[in-house]
Amino acid sequence: MIHEANPPLAVIHVVRAGNIETLMADKPQTNQNHARIDPGFHQFLLPVGLVLLIGAIYNLVRNFGWSSGWHALLMVWAMIAVFKIRLYAMKVQDRVIRLEERLRLQGLAPEPLKSRIGELTEDQLIGLRFASDGEVTVLAEKALAGNWNRKQIKEAVQVWRPDYWRV
Repeated sequence: MIHEANPPLAVIHVVRAGNIETLMADKPQTNQNHARIDPGFHQFLLPVGLVLLIGAIYNLVRNFGWSSGWHALLMVWAMIAVFKIRLYAMKVQDRVIRLEERLRLQGLAPEPLKSRIGELTEDQLIGLRFASDGEVTVLAEKALAGNWNRKQIKEAVQVWRPDYWRV
């Protein structure tokens, strides 16, 4: 997917066969609809991998031997690799979000809060990425005072700042 630097609400650009198409989402991104499904992972790799793994285990039970054993082991290895690769990509995204939010808070926060930015957890910083510039400092202070988690912060956001980049 290709995005503009600051895309308007609910506009997503998709590349298909070398052409950029603009798709209008049904409604702007909110706390209730911000989770994304990655079709390549959720609708292809995961179900096909599970079917192949089940088939390999079934084959191992029905035709026990070296060949079926290696096939089952290969499928277990492949499924673990797929999940680890996805988790590594998500962890990198979390680290980038953590850095972006610390830099954003450094520019927006009043002096007393600036010295406490380092106390925010990764989970809290990830929740704060959805808060508008006008409310992020207030929510950061509340998160620190009440030890809020990502979900609590996202539920407290009044002006949602969409994140179309997250996979």
